[in-house]
Amino acid sequence: MRGKLLLLAASVLLLPGPRSAVLACSNYLITRGASADGSTMISYSADSHVLFGELYYTPAADHLDGATLRVFEWDTGKYLGEIRQVPHTYAVVGNMNEHQVSIGETTYGGREELVDPKAVMDYGSLMYITLQRARSAREAIQIMGELVAEYGYCSSGESFSVADPNEVWILEMIGKGPENKGAVWVARRVPDGYICAHANHSRIRQFPLDDPENCLYAPDVISFARDKGWFTGQDEEFSFADTYAPADFGALRFCEARVWAFFRRAAPSLNLPVEHVMGDPAAAPLPLWIKPDRPLAVHDVMELMRDHFQGTELYLGRGVGAGPFGLPYRWRPLTWKVDDVEYCNERSTSTQQTGFSFVAQARSWLPDPVGGVLWFGVDDTNSTVYVPMYCGIRRVPHSFAVGTGSFQQFTWESAFWVFNFVANYSYLRYSDMIRDIKVVQRELEGEFLARQPEVEEEALSLHATSPERAREFLTEYSVGQGERTTKRWMKLGEQLLFKYLDGNVKDEHGKPTHPGYPEEWLRRIVQEDGELLKVLKKPGEE
Repeated sequence: MRGKLLLLAASVLLLPGPRSAVLACSNYLITRGASADGSTMISYSADSHVLFGELYYTPAADHLDGATLRVFEWDTGKYLGEIRQVPHTYAVVGNMNEHQVSIGETTYGGREELVDPKAVMDYGSLMYITLQRARSAREAIQIMGELVAEYGYCSSGESFSVADPNEVWILEMIGKGPENKGAVWVARRVPDGYICAHANHSRIRQFPLDDPENCLYAPDVISFARDKGWFTGQDEEFSFADTYAPADFGALRFCEARVWAFFRRAAPSLNLPVEHVMGDPAAAPLPLWIKPDRPLAVHDVMELMRDHFQGTELYLGRGVGAGPFGLPYRWRPLTWKVDDVEYCNERSTSTQQTGFSFVAQARSWLPDPVGGVLWFGVDDTNSTVYVPMYCGIRRVPHSFAVGTGSFQQFTWESAFWVFNFVANYSYLRYSDMIRDIKVVQRELEGEFLARQPEVEEEALSLHATSPERAREFLTEYSVGQGERTTKRWMKLGEQLLFKYLDGNVKDEHGKPTHPGYPEEWLRRIVQEDGELLKVLKKPGEE
């Protein structure tokens, strides 16, 4: 069953479909002062082996007095209950609403006993319902707190990125268990000029208790822990993360390592040590936020989302696990045993099981329909194309839309399946094919970024006399670029199949060449099976 929110006594609203709540997602947060153009940005990769990548769209709507909303769990489609509807809801494109408010998430789990299976609000519904109701990041946090207080919270521990054109916040939340309706949570505003990240591990430790401009929290966030016997110190010593989600090896190696990878590339001058993310519990934890060495542009954030730990000892494109062609992915399971000794694969930000990802860009100096851009892509972040979807658009591309295919139904009409075809084929000879993919990726993204000033100048001109005409213009532009990208990617897939057919590599004239395996790989073959594979020569033969 597809996860939905159905409005009773009014219209029907289709919201995100089910996905597996695995420890899988990554979020980066960039404040105005840390961006190259003064925009705020958050990025989100929604990673799951059963998530179908599609671009959700919910139009604005007015609702009758007494209307209610049926809530279905995002992950499973399970019916959770009903909540009161508000008189007016805002339009939402993906994870950004018409007021440039955007929300992303990562699941950290935390104490299992704090899940309340009878509650009405799950983390996915909480995000998308809030986007329909909030005009600012601060208001979104207030709404999220009110919703879980009134209706309960049925998910495990969750970190949220919440942004508007002026502020960027990190919010962490966990339920209070089957017998305690509601949730405990804390939200901190990322200081201007700084960047933050979270990747499936709770990251807020101590927080200011009397600074509502920069920190908001549930009134019982500390007292609840005291009642449970989990904390006995002074209030100012209280650590949300250490209390509600104590770190283990996996939280550090598989989760904090992605934060470390982002921080080290954005601020190499800090020379952040690796010991903490390698699983050393005695090492100092990473800071909650850092100042980047230089301001980050939209394209920088896209590229940072394509991280495989390159340039570090954790790099996935090396070693026997990468195969002969440097494949920077590992198939499940994440941990495995040989002779009763447990080992692990690395978990990088860029991963093969991404359903969709985005970079949400919000700009305070532009009208909302023009200022908010959801740079949206499907499948693997390293080989996707981020297409500009303006937050004021009235519809989305057919190839990205809900209902164009499904996880159980392949179709060439769906961008998700087209991008998966190209990515999965490239895994056969990755080091070669990814170069061809990058050429087209950069061609498309480069054009979108280069045309952005021109497109927005036209939209602003229209907006000055007719905001609706500006929305129509941006809709046609966004939809057109989405459809063009999907078609171009289909053509790329055809070209790759032709060029790399049967393990050969065709040259620019279409003539097959036969490049062998890399020497390093051949030496490994010799080391393992050299005697068996050795060519025997007759006496006297050279």
